[in-house]
Amino acid sequence: MAASYSSSCPMKHQVFLSFRGEDTRLNFTAHLLQALEDKGISVFFDEKKLERGEQLSQALSNAIAASNISLIVLSEDYASSKSCLAELCDIMDRKHNQKHIVLPVFYHVNPSHVRHLGGTFKTSFEKHESEALKQVDQWKKAFAEVDLKPSTSRRLLMMLPKKLRNSLPSPSACDLLVGTNYQKNLILGLIEKEESRVIGLWGPGGIGKTTLADAVFHENSSKFDDRYFLQNVRQNIEKQGRESIRNELLSKLLNENDLRIDTLSIGSPYRERLNSKKVFVVLDDVSHPDQIDFMGVGHFGRGSKIILTSRDRRVLYNGGAEEIHEVNKLDKDHSLHLFSTFAFKQLNPDPGFEALSNKFVEYADGSPLALKVLGSQLYKKSKQDWESEVRKPEKDIFLDIACFFKGESKEEIEEILSCLYEGAVCGINNLLDKCLLDITLSKTIYMHDMLEEMGKDIVRQESKDPGNRSRLWNIKDIDQVLKYNEMNKSIEGIKLSPNRIKDVMSLCPSGFANMLNLRYIHINSYFTVFFDKLLADNVDSVSLPNELRYLYWMFYPFKSVSPSFNPKNLIVLKLHFGGMEQLWNEDSQDLVNLKIIELICCKKLRKIPNLSGAINLQSLICTRCKNLVELPRLNHLASLEKLDLSGCMTLRKIPSLSGAINLKLFNCNDCVNLVELPCLNHLASLKSFEFERCHKLKKFPELPNIFSELDFSHTEIEVVPDSIQHLVGLKKLKLSYSKVEHVSSNISKLGSLRELDLDHCESLKTLPKLPLYLWRLDASNCRSLTKVSFTTHNFNSSHDGGDGAPGEETISMSFVNCRWLDQNSIKNIGANVMLRIQSLAQRWSRRKGISREEYRDSFRNLLFCCFPGNEVSTDVFFYGSMNNTLNLKIRPNGFSGNRFLAFAVCLVADLTPANVFLAFICKYQLKSAGGKKLTGECYVSDHGWDKFYEGDFALILFNEDMIVADNDYEEASFEFYISSSRGTEIKVEKCGVRVFYVDAESYTINDVVGNQDLDSEEGDGGHRNHSVPYLFFVFLIFMSLLLIKTKVICG
Repeated sequence: MAASYSSSCPMKHQVFLSFRGEDTRLNFTAHLLQALEDKGISVFFDEKKLERGEQLSQALSNAIAASNISLIVLSEDYASSKSCLAELCDIMDRKHNQKHIVLPVFYHVNPSHVRHLGGTFKTSFEKHESEALKQVDQWKKAFAEVDLKPSTSRRLLMMLPKKLRNSLPSPSACDLLVGTNYQKNLILGLIEKEESRVIGLWGPGGIGKTTLADAVFHENSSKFDDRYFLQNVRQNIEKQGRESIRNELLSKLLNENDLRIDTLSIGSPYRERLNSKKVFVVLDDVSHPDQIDFMGVGHFGRGSKIILTSRDRRVLYNGGAEEIHEVNKLDKDHSLHLFSTFAFKQLNPDPGFEALSNKFVEYADGSPLALKVLGSQLYKKSKQDWESEVRKPEKDIFLDIACFFKGESKEEIEEILSCLYEGAVCGINNLLDKCLLDITLSKTIYMHDMLEEMGKDIVRQESKDPGNRSRLWNIKDIDQVLKYNEMNKSIEGIKLSPNRIKDVMSLCPSGFANMLNLRYIHINSYFTVFFDKLLADNVDSVSLPNELRYLYWMFYPFKSVSPSFNPKNLIVLKLHFGGMEQLWNEDSQDLVNLKIIELICCKKLRKIPNLSGAINLQSLICTRCKNLVELPRLNHLASLEKLDLSGCMTLRKIPSLSGAINLKLFNCNDCVNLVELPCLNHLASLKSFEFERCHKLKKFPELPNIFSELDFSHTEIEVVPDSIQHLVGLKKLKLSYSKVEHVSSNISKLGSLRELDLDHCESLKTLPKLPLYLWRLDASNCRSLTKVSFTTHNFNSSHDGGDGAPGEETISMSFVNCRWLDQNSIKNIGANVMLRIQSLAQRWSRRKGISREEYRDSFRNLLFCCFPGNEVSTDVFFYGSMNNTLNLKIRPNGFSGNRFLAFAVCLVADLTPANVFLAFICKYQLKSAGGKKLTGECYVSDHGWDKFYEGDFALILFNEDMIVADNDYEEASFEFYISSSRGTEIKVEKCGVRVFYVDAESYTINDVVGNQDLDSEEGDGGHRNHSVPYLFFVFLIFMSLLLIKTKVICG
């Protein structure tokens, strides 16, 4: 009849099925069960599912209580079974008391016989009454309450699954859905919109995005051909790789086990199958738009719906979400209900706990996750425990800030106090809410002087004897306690910061070991004489208490930490400018709680001890420890997030980081003797990797594909390998002053690359197939460079240029002092630049409704290109001049619509006197047949190139000021000037102009070759390019011959 059920959430089954097995098990009930399971509804069915050790009656009761709906199949012999009757009574009782949903099914019985106990039901009850059973009246009452809505068994099999699905709440309702029905209904409304294909849920961690998406998913999934909820996308991609996660999703949607696609794109057969399916997919916790696109959502069929959840609104926007809903925090009433659900297993607090519950609700500030955690921690605890939890941290945090931390950064205070108290961040925020603390614009914690003094008075009043107080900050009090060197259990924190030379005195640091409950030590001073006096004991190490959790000591004067110190409770260790040669003598230490090691400018330190026990270590910083030669094994530190070895000038090798799967920041700048880096391509969490001035580094490391910036400047790397193609998110690559000789042609596959810095790569000979959308290319002083080529795809004029405002691009290319570039490469550069100018001109024409000033502010477009040469290319610039002025004729507008004129400029000049920072000025005048004139001036800078120019250079220039609306202009004249930041005027030796005619309606560029049919004026030193008169002459000869032939025929 039924199976057992665990009463805790989440549910194993959604529906409890009560039936008489001998009547229906092999026919109707079996078909009904199959129909329900086909619709994804889990049913509590069949006594064979009972878990061992449970009694039948208790199992049934638990199952009914835990299910959302009870489905009762009332057959002819149902009333003859006492267990069925017991189930019925329990079900109807819960219907009244707990609003349990009950759906009766009448199988070959008359509904009136059920309510009025006729037919076989009468026979069964006569037998029960003859046995004088006490429950008979209760059973009769239960049947009398059964809802009478007759229906045929065939119709039931068709309609019941849908009815049940509509009656079922989301499985998450027992968890965090308290107070989110309104938001859920909003999302359901968005899903009903035909135009809303991709819907984003945005909010901070713990706000309930996943729960909300889960509720919507379960309520709608039955309406689609296939569906899948892909949880923890970000985390699972980091652990398993994105190919594995995509394969999991597509396997479910295509109903194909072990589907495997290892390529970047999804093959045509799979795309066609996906395109034919209407699916419902949730991608939970995405952190990058590429993750969304990679999952193939663009190939899902018509009518499909995709829900994305993310902490980053920009990810949702760039990932294609048409609708973005911000998930709101819970209000006070709903927060209390959710908290009570976990703290009391009911919707409201127990009597006497109302005020305490409200305090914890305030701490959680509407975060469902925080409410769940707090409630779970307090479940079944006494009122005294509650009071202790809510009062002590808040009071201690207030006193710590008053005595130690006023004026410190909020981030640092949170780091320190989190070592001392659970819930420290919530406590700080609560004190801020109560105005006992304030926070400045610079994110430092401030406290009113009166409140500070009040807090210190509270500590002073603990005892007249400083040794019996909880906190010490006065240098005289600390000196007194250390001199007496007595056993002490009162002192929990010491902060010593002498800020005047007269405060400096001889102290006896050996007294720290007798402060048995000391958890916090902060010693800071810029008077080195003070730390010399700490050596009065003339010892090599200092003993510390084993309860110590936080140790910060500037100018730590001892050779090591005492071997008697057991760091089992230590969480943060910060020793700056320390004189130690090692941390501790023994390699094997209990470091299970250690999270942060920060050793800065410890110049005598030669090695870091064994960290095998530091399984929770998150940050290891050894900055400017210039004699550090040895690091311990690090590949087991799965919690490590930050590794900073910058300035460790003696370090030659870094051990394997294969197990540091959560490493986010890795810095080894200025490790000048570092020869090789460990393999890093498995570190999917790595966000920042810095290694500037690693002069002896020769090999390009294996890296994960998540970097946006890489800096290999001042290294000895010689080859950029083929594997560069895997760095698909790379936007900036710096190789300046390196030994690079070869760059793989696979660099063309980096579609996101915007900046490439190769300045002073003097061994580089060729640049193959550069990516199409580079913003900034600096190949200055690549004195061996001979060949440059670009990818040949057409530019997309609507391309947004990547990050920043849509369409924002400052395109700059520098080949300064690349004297060995061949003519074919210079042609490639010119052709690429013309494509870019054409793209920028088309973009300008699309700007409808935006003024020139607004466009300049939001969509700044500028192009600057510089390469060696003393000629204006006649293949590119159809009008030229041998000085700084040029006149030309505008081709008549042969179209009925409007158009724009875009002018690309080329200047030739000897830039040797310039040296740094150039400005290029273009003055122009346009004239129409009616005498109208337009005068303008354009300004282009070399965009901050800090270069020393050697000889003649050709410069191609363009910006949005060189685009004008055409008012039937016939002539144009130009005048060009160059000046340097030193005020020096640079002579323009030659100039050239190319005109682009942009149709204002179709945004297309008209055939610029047509310019060759027009004359340029000879005045002011202007001249026509040789190709123009030659073609015109050929044309005249052709027309003359044609005319002569016509006359002969006519004659």
